[in-house]
Amino acid sequence: MKRDYYEVLGVSRTAGDQEIKSAYRKLALQYHPDRNPGNPESEERFKECSEAYAILADGEKRARYDRFGHAGVTGGAGGGPGGFDTTVFTDFQDIFGDIFGDMFGGQGGRGRTRAQRGADLREDLSLEFEEAVFGVTQQVQVRRLEECGPCKGSGVAPGKAPINCTTCGGRGQMRYQQGFFSITRACSTCGGSGRLIVDPCTTCRGQGRVTRERVVTVKVPAGVEEGARILYSGEGEAGVFGGPPGDLYIVLHAKEHSFFEREGKNLYCVVPISFSQAALGAEIQVPTLEDDYTLRIQEGTQTGSIFKLKNQGVPVLNGRGRGDLFVEVKVQTPAKLSKRQRELMQELHTTISVENKPVSRSLLNKVKEIFG
Repeated sequence: MKRDYYEVLGVSRTAGDQEIKSAYRKLALQYHPDRNPGNPESEERFKECSEAYAILADGEKRARYDRFGHAGVTGGAGGGPGGFDTTVFTDFQDIFGDIFGDMFGGQGGRGRTRAQRGADLREDLSLEFEEAVFGVTQQVQVRRLEECGPCKGSGVAPGKAPINCTTCGGRGQMRYQQGFFSITRACSTCGGSGRLIVDPCTTCRGQGRVTRERVVTVKVPAGVEEGARILYSGEGEAGVFGGPPGDLYIVLHAKEHSFFEREGKNLYCVVPISFSQAALGAEIQVPTLEDDYTLRIQEGTQTGSIFKLKNQGVPVLNGRGRGDLFVEVKVQTPAKLSKRQRELMQELHTTISVENKPVSRSLLNKVKEIFG
């Protein structure tokens, strides 16, 4: 049985892209076969963490995994021989460039000039209890970095062009000799880009991106639960050097109801009844999320009894049908009695005997006992 991908990398389910990348880099360096020759256990751990990274580093695949688990990414990340996406290794230079590039004179510094994906964004959306149950459409204002229009993300003033860096000659790297090793580092003048902007765009001040606010229409499906996430691909921040935009995650938070308690698709509530209603039986009106429901109380009903109202719960998320509403009745003892009521109660008391034994069970435990 496969381990949870977040557990494999040792990160939380809310970890950002950089945290996931850093965790993978650390584990991959630790278990890389070149560092552990002839160690099959290290090789398996390396494959395991690479598979986890291939899924969690991809916004769309991660969203499917968060929702459906391993079943949502059957076959791994897309068909590599080991059951995971071998394209994860295309970013090997990006992840290990600082170490292996410097050590062997490679182009680790050059990797910084490649197109970079924009950052993912998170917005929290608060919902009323009924909105989470039945679904709702809301507008969410998102503040993000977008590509600068006048310079089209280049950072250079329209009609102008960058010049080659005079320090590195446009290579973006500086090579140093240290004993037997030739070490390459990113040029400190141009930051590894190999170019200098002498005429920056006045709109973005040479950054290539500007901050704007956008309104995103969020369609919340019926039946969502606290903490659910909705993914909007490509709605995050703009990329750098032509890189793709990041994703936007809307995290949902449902408020509590005044008397309903929710667990999954089912609802629970407690309704008070009088001693006479419990003893003689009665019909009472029980509130549901839509209309009142007529509940028949049987003669001799005990306090704590639970009634199941079918299809009065929460709609099944992305499915059909609804859950149920479980109603626990509690016999309410009057705090004050009139003289006549007291006389009648005393008369009744002489005719009824009860064996007093302590009982202590929670509502949910009783429901699980009764309905499995």
